[in-house]
Amino acid sequence: MIEGGRWIGPVMDQHIHLDRSNRFLDATSEFANAGGTAIMLVHKPNFSGSLPIDIEGYREAYTETVSMAEEVRRKNGLIVGVALGPHPVSWEKQIKYLGIDRSTELHLEAVGLALDMIDSGEANCLGEVGRPHYPVDRSTWDAANELLGEVLSMASSAGVSVQLHVEDKGERTCREIRDLCRSSGLPPHRAVRHFAPADISSNFTHGLSATVNVGKGSIDALVSTINDSRAPWGMETDYLDDPQRPGAVLGPKTVPKRTKELCSKLISRGWSDSEVESLLENVHAKWPSSLYGI
Repeated sequence: MIEGGRWIGPVMDQHIHLDRSNRFLDATSEFANAGGTAIMLVHKPNFSGSLPIDIEGYREAYTETVSMAEEVRRKNGLIVGVALGPHPVSWEKQIKYLGIDRSTELHLEAVGLALDMIDSGEANCLGEVGRPHYPVDRSTWDAANELLGEVLSMASSAGVSVQLHVEDKGERTCREIRDLCRSSGLPPHRAVRHFAPADISSNFTHGLSATVNVGKGSIDALVSTINDSRAPWGMETDYLDDPQRPGAVLGPKTVPKRTKELCSKLISRGWSDSEVESLLENVHAKWPSSLYGI
């Protein structure tokens, strides 16, 4: 609800990473103290160390993510959903020492393991999966798209949502991913573009869901396109909790802060309290529940 022009209700960061070697529970405490109530905890590859070379390596990494989620629930009282999946950058890097055939095979095995853990109730969403966000040679790019199509097909068969790590080529990226979803049988709204731009108009998203990275200026951009939005969207920080990159992305307090900013901005533009309440309930509770089952 809204009290005195301020949102008093659910606030969810839909894409956040945690690391026991860095802030971990301190980061989630900061989020909760700022007004946060829920997070989607996303498996983080160990890019600064060693990546898995077999399925047991993925099982160990996934189990650690699930364990951290349970600890956050106990210590901070937050609602915690879990996204598990092999990162597309891991696949590209693993090609160098496993070869493309084995790297691809391992990637699909890791997707299968994540889907098994979702089916057992240990996790809620497949992610982050996708394709490299940086330039690669043509053969690698073609292989990445073929692989992503197979991953989306597996998600479709399992009936789960997918958080996607993709490059930023604006509307073109959304259009291409929508087409991949259609050919793979996955409803486009079940594909969530992570680290999405703040343009949530249907002409930009092409029916994909989005978790908008809510940096400076994002609220003005959201407000300018919000009336043209047709698919679910949410907010995220992509907080890395990485001791090697402490200022690389947004901090844990950002989503609660931007939610307050969005509330104030909409009210100042003539939205009624009930209209703002309905929107924020969708953004932070109803849409995440429909996508992730939490």
